[in-house]
Order: sequence, then structure tokens, then C-alpha cells
Amino acid sequence: MARKGARRHLKRLAAPNQWYIRRKEYKWAVRPRAGPHSMKTSIPLLYIVRDYLGYAKTAREARKILNEGKILVDGRVRKDYKFPVGIMDVISIPETGEHYRVLPNRIGKLVLHPISEEEAGIKPLRISNKRMVKGAKVQLNLHDGSNHLISMDEKDAYRTAYTVLMKVPEREVVKVIPFEVGAYVFVTQGKNVARKGKVVEVRRFPMGWPDVVTIEDENGELFDTLKEYAFVVGKDKPEISLP
Repeated sequence: MARKGARRHLKRLAAPNQWYIRRKEYKWAVRPRAGPHSMKTSIPLLYIVRDYLGYAKTAREARKILNEGKILVDGRVRKDYKFPVGIMDVISIPETGEHYRVLPNRIGKLVLHPISEEEAGIKPLRISNKRMVKGAKVQLNLHDGSNHLISMDEKDAYRTAYTVLMKVPEREVVKVIPFEVGAYVFVTQGKNVARKGKVVEVRRFPMGWPDVVTIEDENGELFDTLKEYAFVVGKDKPEISLP
């Protein structure tokens, strides 16, 4: 019979390269559940507790810690060990007072960047798309799979590729940062991943080709990347701490 539904298993050798895991010691890996982020841009919560933070030696110990509600993602308790934690998500451990933001490093691996308790209450969200819904509302589709409703009068202030700073877990909008020349961006994918700087130029191409952004880094060096890889994190300077 043909296979029905999505795959439920994942071998370690086939796991995304973005994960910091040992690939040849064991055969199987934890497959993240379908949720906010794709498999290539997220890490299962079990690996964060066991492999990244070192709070457990086995998967059973990690699941016990999660079941006790000791790990928060974006200010909310998450007990599912397969829950996908992705870029810009905030990991908090109230008992130890530790807070981390998930970001890629220069080789494309997802790492935990330590942040302050004050910064842990803010999460930048990139607007991937927006659409009209019932009730004369506009729905913003954000990069982490969540949605946010705004009124029709506000639709011009929110555009695709803009970044929305939100309080977590309240989900209240603090600031809207436009994607424009001079904006401070952080590259999340591609060969220039984890590089940051100010937008110098945005080039648009016909025939459906993706837009290309020219960025000037802190050393004055110019480099190009796709617009969809450039994540706005501030207007003149970043609103969050970066590696």
C-alpha cells in the first residue's frame, strides 16, 4: 500500500544541517512536529533541553523537564518535546533566569544567543504576507506561522517584508519597522547568513525573479542577498542584541 500522510520518522544522517547534533552515534533523530516553523529553520524542543543547554543526559530526562513546565517559548509553557523552535523565538528558563534567542551563526547552524530578561519580552516578526478577511479586517501572516489582525485603516502601515516588534506572550504590537533603504537587517539564510548591516539598495527584476538587496556591513563592505533572506531588526540600529 502507498504511504499515507506525512513522514513520522527521521534518521540522523538525513536531519537538517542547521542542527547541532551528533549524527553517527545513533540512528534516529527527533522529527519536529508540524507547526510554526519548517524543519530546516527550527530545532525540536527536546534537543534544546538536552543537547544545547545540557539540562538532561537522555531524552527521557528532557521530556520530564518539559512535562514539569520549566521551559517557556515566547513566554508560554511548551511541553511537547517535538515542538519546533525557530529563528527569533525566545527560550526562557524561569528557575535559572536564563533567556535565549534562536539565531543562525555564520555557518548556518541554529544557536542560542543569550539575551536579557527585558529583551526576552520582545520578539521581532517578519510579515510574510497579508490578506483581507471577514469583518473588514486585514490578516498579517508572520514568519513564525502566527497571524495578527489589524483594521483596514492600518493596512498601509503594514507591508510585506516589514518587521513587527511584539510583546510576548501578550502579542501586542510595540513598533513597526519598514523595509527601506537605511534599515538595519540581519541575514537569516544563504551564503551571507548571520551577516548584518544597513540596506543600501533594493533591486527589483521582471519576470518573477526575486528582489536582491545590497547591504553595507559594519566594516563598510558591500554584499548582496535575496530580499526574503534580509530580516529587518531596526531602523538605524538593531532593536535586539545580535551575535
